[in-house]
Amino acid sequence: MVGGAEVVQLCSGNYLGLADHPRVRQAAAEAAERYGAGAGASPAGAGRMELHGRLERALADFIGAEAALLAGSGYIAGSAAVTGLAGREAIVFSDERNGPGLADGCRISRAETFVYRHCDADHLARGLAQAGDRPKLIVTEGVFAIDGDVAPIAQLVELARGHRSLLCVDEGDGLGAIGPAGRGAVAEAGLDGEVDVIVGTLGKALGSYGGYACAREELLELIAGAARPVAFSTALPPAAVAAALASLGLLSSQPGAVEHLRRNAAGLRQVLLEHGLDTGPSRSQIVPVIVGDARRTATLSDRALEGGVLAQAIQPPAVPEGGSLLRLTAMANHRGDELYAAAGVIAAAARELGILDSPAQPPAIEDLERAA
Repeated sequence: MVGGAEVVQLCSGNYLGLADHPRVRQAAAEAAERYGAGAGASPAGAGRMELHGRLERALADFIGAEAALLAGSGYIAGSAAVTGLAGREAIVFSDERNGPGLADGCRISRAETFVYRHCDADHLARGLAQAGDRPKLIVTEGVFAIDGDVAPIAQLVELARGHRSLLCVDEGDGLGAIGPAGRGAVAEAGLDGEVDVIVGTLGKALGSYGGYACAREELLELIAGAARPVAFSTALPPAAVAAALASLGLLSSQPGAVEHLRRNAAGLRQVLLEHGLDTGPSRSQIVPVIVGDARRTATLSDRALEGGVLAQAIQPPAVPEGGSLLRLTAMANHRGDELYAAAGVIAAAARELGILDSPAQPPAIEDLERAA
């Protein structure tokens, strides 16, 4: 509900609808009743409970890692991984489209940073070759949060091996959304166990709050020891931990929800394309509508809301100048007719604003089903 009116939400990270699932809500309520509202201390103090350990083991098992470490948010997990693994003598190789967690980690670590062109393995290879024997860390998002495209994980693993570099992948928008059973971009590439560190959030597909890092024990010790936000922040509230555990259990036992999400995203993307809109390189649940001009993007978002569609406008500095867009996200619990109608609202508004100059020839609703 926005301003008293019901709208179709196309900007949620609750990709599987688990934040609203009865079992997840019940688990959170029971944990709050049993353990209290907060953990009361940092993990190094008295804040770590048996519940936290259970979630860490479940995450490690699901992702296929040796161990896991909880953090206060996905942002903290990403920045902590960089600061914990890259000292001043190291070089961090960061995709130019990485989000704030990884990017800020590069700055905080005080390591030299080489920003390689988006998903450009050749550019990255040249930078790695120039680094020689210095300690190296490659950091990338698995599913890129703005564009919805997927990192070339296989090429990154090969480069990391060949240049003796650590590799960290942020699965914040991959976990629960792509790959077998929703295990993310690394699993989709068939490279379980081949990435040194996987970080992510509990606040998107798992519908809770918090973040995590999965890796070998010795790497997690470096992250926990060097990253002050992990060491000195209060441990996650019991309700958030229990909710994430319940969501992870549902994801493991009901992988069909991930496939439903994939079908919804594919259908939405196809109908937008058939209207003549530009969805860029997306192949995930994140579907941008690329506009370019920042002011027209904001106006398009406003017009979409007037038509009953909540669509987020992304403008500089979050994207480069001239790269403004609507960032749409599909959810597993969207209905096909909702997505079809929402795409029509956005396309009609784009025509009114001169963003689209094609005549109004809406695709048939069967196109959404065919795309899925």
